[in-house]
Amino acid sequence: MTTLDPLSDVLRSVRLRGSVFFHVSCRDEWAALAPPSWELGPAVMPGAEHVIEYHMFIKGQGWIAVDGEPPMPMHEGEIVMLPHGDKHVVSSAPGVAPADEKAAEGDWLFRMRDDPKPIPISYRGGMFAAGSGLPPEETSTVILCGFIACDLKPFNPLIDALPRMLHLPADGVGAWVAPILEHAATETGERRPGGSALLQRVSEMVFVDGARRYLDSLPAASQGWLGALRDRQVGRAIGLMHAEPAHPWTLEDMGHRVGLSRSALHERFVLLTGLAPMQYLTNWRMQCGARLLRESDANVASVAVDVGYESEAAFARAFKRATGLPPAAWRRVQAQGPGAG
Repeated sequence: MTTLDPLSDVLRSVRLRGSVFFHVSCRDEWAALAPPSWELGPAVMPGAEHVIEYHMFIKGQGWIAVDGEPPMPMHEGEIVMLPHGDKHVVSSAPGVAPADEKAAEGDWLFRMRDDPKPIPISYRGGMFAAGSGLPPEETSTVILCGFIACDLKPFNPLIDALPRMLHLPADGVGAWVAPILEHAATETGERRPGGSALLQRVSEMVFVDGARRYLDSLPAASQGWLGALRDRQVGRAIGLMHAEPAHPWTLEDMGHRVGLSRSALHERFVLLTGLAPMQYLTNWRMQCGARLLRESDANVASVAVDVGYESEAAFARAFKRATGLPPAAWRRVQAQGPGAG
């Protein structure tokens, strides 16, 4: 049995993979357009189901803009994440026209994908250059740009629970992440042994830290999955399902364990998460089953029992509804690695 920590459960199960790709130096008036993650993902994290981009301002300041949201000012030491993979503009000021990177460098992103990281790029007076940065004495703003890949299927309730732009201030709880990220990028740039692995792990820590800080900032009675975790009864119900997915849960049993009637638990659970409790349990069982299929040699019948199904056929039907593939076929695709299927 695990501890009642559903956020950690999800973070462990959705296979976070991090990377810092770009060291960006800027001066004068500048702006960069970042395409949506479905377009950028094949270049920076091939085979990933979902890619989250983040930016850390090492020096200077700037702005982040996403369509439909007010531009967000950024200052030295701050990090912003784009959990939903929105197209966005990073600039010296709102309204600056982005540099035409394709006209300047062609299909540079795919061409330089396997170069040592972080790749230096620069923006200066509306011009763009890949593969070289500006001299430090000429640079007004320096940004580290990284990416975090994760799975969306069978079940990842966290991504939808996060805002389109997640701002991580330079002070307060979690402020320790930024200097570690900067140090890891410097070590990698100096080609020190293990630097790349360190940078990947710190990049993943940025996402974990951001999710934790956002959870801590939510007001009481917030809706969504993270809000549900903060609710005394619903949060405990979710924790129990995560801790014991194979338990033969009933709504009555769960309600008794958390101190609510069957109808009250159902109503409050749906209000906060948008899912009925038993549907949430099914979704989580599918996620647990996927992890077992990927990480163990257990046969499908054994996996079915481990996640609460007496019948292999019933588990296989539910798993195919969640992923589009039967368990054995899904496992084969996963074994083939990124980009398979």
